[in-house]
Amino acid sequence: MPSQPSSWFYSLNQVLPAYLFAPAVVVAWLLILWLFKKILFRRFKVWASRTTAVWDDILIDALSFPLNLIILASGMALLMELLPLPEKASQLARIALQGAVVLAVVLFLDRLVRGYMTRHSTPVFGSVSQGVAKGLVRGFIIGLGALIFLDLMGISITPILASLGIGSLAVALALQDTLSNFFAGIYVTIDKPVAIGDFVKLEAGQQGYVTDVGWRSTRIREPSNNMIVIPNAKLVSSVITNYYAPTKLIAVLVEVSVHYESDLPKVERVVTAVAREIMKATPGGVADFEPFIRFHSFCDSGIGFSVIMQGKEFTDQYLIKHEFIKAVHERFRKEGITIPYPTRTFSISKETTVQIHDALTEPRNAR
Repeated sequence: MPSQPSSWFYSLNQVLPAYLFAPAVVVAWLLILWLFKKILFRRFKVWASRTTAVWDDILIDALSFPLNLIILASGMALLMELLPLPEKASQLARIALQGAVVLAVVLFLDRLVRGYMTRHSTPVFGSVSQGVAKGLVRGFIIGLGALIFLDLMGISITPILASLGIGSLAVALALQDTLSNFFAGIYVTIDKPVAIGDFVKLEAGQQGYVTDVGWRSTRIREPSNNMIVIPNAKLVSSVITNYYAPTKLIAVLVEVSVHYESDLPKVERVVTAVAREIMKATPGGVADFEPFIRFHSFCDSGIGFSVIMQGKEFTDQYLIKHEFIKAVHERFRKEGITIPYPTRTFSISKETTVQIHDALTEPRNAR
């Protein structure tokens, strides 16, 4: 049975044929909605430009094209209402209308998620890994939209879901290690224990600069310029020391000892002055940092203390220690401050001393 047009349309049909008037009405309807959408979006963009948030920009960009499909679908629905279409044509038109709506929703979600991932992407995740993650998300959204469309058409999706479940299980078992590394890479992206450019040290002792975090492995360049490739699953299960978090600044400690007869207040003044000069003159030193020392133990040969300085990053400590040791050694010589040598004191009884003396002085027996 053909669909019945509206009663008001019959009165207009007396002047113009239905198949001429209906397209004109639909075109006018589409133009009005398109102009309204354009004006509304222009105001939304002006409002979004005045805010510091990024979600409004992402939302506007995601809605722009899908709304055009919704407007087109509304024009299709109006055309179906106005034209006396045959049943088969009406059915095809309804399927096309449902498909347009589902496609608009899928495109909106796809653009929204991809826009969010692009705006919030960090150097932690490499470009290849970002592409893989976006591809997986896009595939999931498109697949979900396809299942919804098939369900709206009356096609049972239960066998498809069952097949997908079995297939997913087989793939997961076959790619267990690969998937483990992939999801570990996603964890690194979200939790951000390391970032590209950070200087890190692993539990096993390897240390260096993080150069790349891929979907399967992370690459660390050692100070000796060797490259360490670590699977992401092992990286997240390892204890990591990040020398760039929360800041790059690092405390530089140097252990020193002086003789027991030394004037400790003088030692403190001299060492602090030397450390202050090193902080200002050495590249990598923090010039406005005030060095200090802390006496901490009575050692075997003298009194031990720590000198605390500060470097701009981890590798700066080597040059700072190098220059400080040279400078403090020279200054101790000028000030008469003694750095003790390791010594040992033996306690021997008088009887043992006499026995040793007699043994050494006793004449040898004649043959």
